[in-house]
Amino acid sequence: MVRHYELVEKIQSYNPGADEALLNRAYVYAMKAHHNQTRASGEAYITHPLEVASILSDYGLDDATIATALLHDVIEDTEATKAEIIYMFGDEIGKLVDGLTKLDKLNLVSKRAEQAENFRKLLVAISSDIRVLLVKLADRLHNMRTLDAMRPDKRKRIAQETLDIYAPLAGRMGIQDMKDELEQLAFRWLNTEAYETLIGKLADLRQRNQNIIEIIEGELKAKLGDFGIESRVYSREKKPYSIWCKMDNKQVSLEQLSDIYGFRVIVDDTTDCYQVLGAVHTTWPSVPGRFKDYISTPKFNSYQSLHTTIVGPGHQRVELQIRTAEMDEIANYGVAAHPLYKDGVTNGASAMDGAGLAPYQWLRKLVANLLEGDNPEEFLEHTKLELFQDQVFCFTPKGSLIAMPRGATPIDFAYAVHTNIGNSCVGAKINGRHMPLTSELKNGDEILIITAEAQTPPPAWEKIAVTGKARSAIRRASREAIQKQYCNLGRDILQSMFTNNGKVYSDRELTLALGRLSQRTLEDVLAQVGRGELPAAEVYSAVYPQEKTAAPYKRKAIKRSDDGWFSLRRVTNMRFRWPGKTPDEHEMNGSGVPIRGVSGDNIAIKFSPGGAVPGERIVGILVPGEGITIYPIHSPLLRDHFDHSDRWIDVTWDIDEASQERFPVQIRVTAVNEPGTLAHIATIIGEHDGNIDTLKMVGRREDYTRMLISLEVLDLKHLKDILSGLNGLAAVSSVERVIA
Repeated sequence: MVRHYELVEKIQSYNPGADEALLNRAYVYAMKAHHNQTRASGEAYITHPLEVASILSDYGLDDATIATALLHDVIEDTEATKAEIIYMFGDEIGKLVDGLTKLDKLNLVSKRAEQAENFRKLLVAISSDIRVLLVKLADRLHNMRTLDAMRPDKRKRIAQETLDIYAPLAGRMGIQDMKDELEQLAFRWLNTEAYETLIGKLADLRQRNQNIIEIIEGELKAKLGDFGIESRVYSREKKPYSIWCKMDNKQVSLEQLSDIYGFRVIVDDTTDCYQVLGAVHTTWPSVPGRFKDYISTPKFNSYQSLHTTIVGPGHQRVELQIRTAEMDEIANYGVAAHPLYKDGVTNGASAMDGAGLAPYQWLRKLVANLLEGDNPEEFLEHTKLELFQDQVFCFTPKGSLIAMPRGATPIDFAYAVHTNIGNSCVGAKINGRHMPLTSELKNGDEILIITAEAQTPPPAWEKIAVTGKARSAIRRASREAIQKQYCNLGRDILQSMFTNNGKVYSDRELTLALGRLSQRTLEDVLAQVGRGELPAAEVYSAVYPQEKTAAPYKRKAIKRSDDGWFSLRRVTNMRFRWPGKTPDEHEMNGSGVPIRGVSGDNIAIKFSPGGAVPGERIVGILVPGEGITIYPIHSPLLRDHFDHSDRWIDVTWDIDEASQERFPVQIRVTAVNEPGTLAHIATIIGEHDGNIDTLKMVGRREDYTRMLISLEVLDLKHLKDILSGLNGLAAVSSVERVIA
């Protein structure tokens, strides 16, 4: 355990002018606040803030950050308050400590929601001062180093959270050595067996390859010396978690990996980097497709380096990273290596903004995008998506550079340009060629997004997009579209109600009655009526409180006629899509919507259990909270809805004669028990171009079997042809349509 005096000496070694009085005061305050607390390991709690401060001192951070590390848990875990911290240590440290304090117990429905809401608070604090992140990462690192004292279930939860969020966040901010250690510690607890096996194999491999590594280092340094280039050359070994991921992704063994060892070449300036590259490529053959220039095009986290792979000394594949000493420091320590920290900062936010530090700008943009999320779980999900580190660099037609996560599509690109561009996107040209919106973008692609004013993003795009910004915008647009369609449906229902009562519906009149309905907006009322949550009669009574409400539909409108069919008064005229297909699929295959009767693409639609087919009359029933169910007009299940006539919706088929769409239907077949009967039944259905979805035996006796067959047919005539064919089989005693 580090001692307080050792911590102060460590800080003074890189900052002789450190405020020792401040550090002592922070230590004493934390010691008193945590005096009766212990950690899960049994150690005094004060050991934890001391170790966190020590980790941050390794990065040469300023006095305020170190003091914050010593105090980071006092508001959350002791009787200390934010006001007291500000009084004792000033506004700057008070805000930093508050940014690291979890929210008080919230009335949230799940542990995941609580976790997400606390993480949202943390990111907002980070966007104001990056030092909050540095303390939080150091806090998490020490917790991971001491995780063995936790219960196994808690270990796994913390390790998974670290792997999902904190390690990628450290990588995004360029703090590579901390990212590597967080990943390795999380890997150890999430997959202990694989971790221990890999550690053992790497030790053996390291011992076997020691001579080869020394030979390659020597030859590289000698060759660069021949070119007059002063350099430092040293080897590096891939981290266990990185190796495990590569083995898992490529499904290869450790021995099959050729890049476990790489070599770094450190030179004085940027010009030397390119001279090293020329010297290496003129001496040894390069491996095609393995060169990357992150100096001219840095990564999001300010990482700069030249990457290349050569077939080097001894015909070994050698991965090289070529960079300056400053680039190497930033590659390892990220934002913590920024010169502003060496001088001591007084305001992390303004200082970083002034420096134009890329990781910090990325973080502020991320927070601005993610705060648009409607719930904490979405925020957490989209944050994880935004933490992908691998990137591709694409260009707009005007030459602007946009960095995207690897695997991004034109949809992601469109939303990266602007949310409105994404929402109105209908197509894309990649390098001048029309390409599908599902295409994976590559480095150097030029993307032209094609838009249309009337377009809205289909919900299916959410599964295609990989960036949090795109997914969040698509989900939000889908919710707005659904709300709009329910509003339209609600307005149609109210218009019918008002007409039946001899009145003309008016949005203005309904707006004046919002107070009687205890609703805030007209849209809220219309949507609730459309979803079946607010009876239309109640709305009418609110608009005309002195009048008696007539029934919206006369009972005889749904009375069963002599032929067994229901007669039905027309309710409204709306449209909806065929269930089971996404709006995007309809746009791609060009098929029409088969049912006329409900406006919009986003209201949930399904068929009754027995199905319905074109050629028979149908009716839609609005079920609150579920959407609309389509029944054949002669379905006995409609009796259950006689008392809710305001939910009946008049719908009709809208089928293109050339369409080959099929529709679900069930039949019940009773057949004698003899060899080949089932084959004969299947043959007849196949000969009539029917498609069997499922077949279930529902009753068996000594001489006959009853089976329930789910079919897909084109229309009512097609179904009748199949039934006639089955009735003609000698082995079939009866066959009938199942109506439900």
